[in-house]
Amino acid sequence: LGIDLLTGIDLSSLCCIKANNVIEKSTFLLSSCSASHVVVSLVKNYPNYLIINLDKLDYCASLKNLETVSEKENYKFIQGDICDPHFIKQLFETEKIDIVLHFAAQTHVDLSFWHALEFTYVNVYGTNVLVAAAHEANVEKFVYVSTDEVYGGSTDQEFDESSPKRPTNPYASSKAAAECFVQSYWERYQFPVVITRSSNVYGPHQYPEKVIPKFISLLQQNRKCCIHGSGLQRRNFLYATDVVEAFLTVLKEGKPGEIYNIGTNFEMSIAQLAKELIHLIKKTSSESEMEHWMDYVKDRPANDMRYPMNSEKMHKLGWRPKVPWKEGIEKTIEWYKENFHNWKNAEKALEPFPVTEPFAQLNVL
Repeated sequence: LGIDLLTGIDLSSLCCIKANNVIEKSTFLLSSCSASHVVVSLVKNYPNYLIINLDKLDYCASLKNLETVSEKENYKFIQGDICDPHFIKQLFETEKIDIVLHFAAQTHVDLSFWHALEFTYVNVYGTNVLVAAAHEANVEKFVYVSTDEVYGGSTDQEFDESSPKRPTNPYASSKAAAECFVQSYWERYQFPVVITRSSNVYGPHQYPEKVIPKFISLLQQNRKCCIHGSGLQRRNFLYATDVVEAFLTVLKEGKPGEIYNIGTNFEMSIAQLAKELIHLIKKTSSESEMEHWMDYVKDRPANDMRYPMNSEKMHKLGWRPKVPWKEGIEKTIEWYKENFHNWKNAEKALEPFPVTEPFAQLNVL
């Protein structure tokens, strides 16, 4: 995914499954942090499916996340861009794709305030290119991976799939707009689309610009956790393998035209998250020592307090999160000890993010 995905474990890629004497179906995946885990799971557990993974190889991508399956006969990697309509059209024509899992997106909320037009271009235009090509190719199922952030923040109301979209940052706005394009293909053509909205995903493979791998990596390098504003903002965190199971459930059981929340009741403030990681990595329970490793900075232009979601629709399909926080976070910490340098520019991700006025500096496409 991702995949705010964490959404994001980090590829903006495409995967397909193609028919031959062995392969039964074709699947097309666009990935993020979560998506790399989904790709690995599909390749290992579905040998009769050819998984074709298309990745632009943007700054947050690392093919090391897929080394365990890179030599498998039912896996194929293609480098490409979903914003190139001629390339995407040719891809569908040549690969005979049956299923699309669309994870690809610009996902970093902080960056979206600086580069709102780029987020709109990739997330909205790119999705429009992809869903149009998939429709023309008569794809059997198109799964669009969205985010809980499209609902906007809430301090008490729990969002279900019918709740209105009220995004408060450019990233969430671009994902909400992309959803509208995808949903319109169901309304107009009965094209079998499914939309998912997930909580924050964490675990191995995630580019360290996201809060959990960022805090882990900073502490492992004896640097302080950089906390925006009060640190009282609360987030729901889902472990990567739980999200993999959710997407496999949606592939098998998800109904065309439906939206599914993929959420968890496990919730933690950013300040408490920092303290948990300090306790585990620095081996201290002293409040004063914990505060030493926390650096509070000016908040970003908009920072929702909570994203509480009701995931009853997914529960009815047979999915619930299983990995306890303690187990998931310990596995994640161990992974980053050995794999932080899987990205050439990983150090840059640890810089305190500059705060500017919303939309003050935009790149013109």
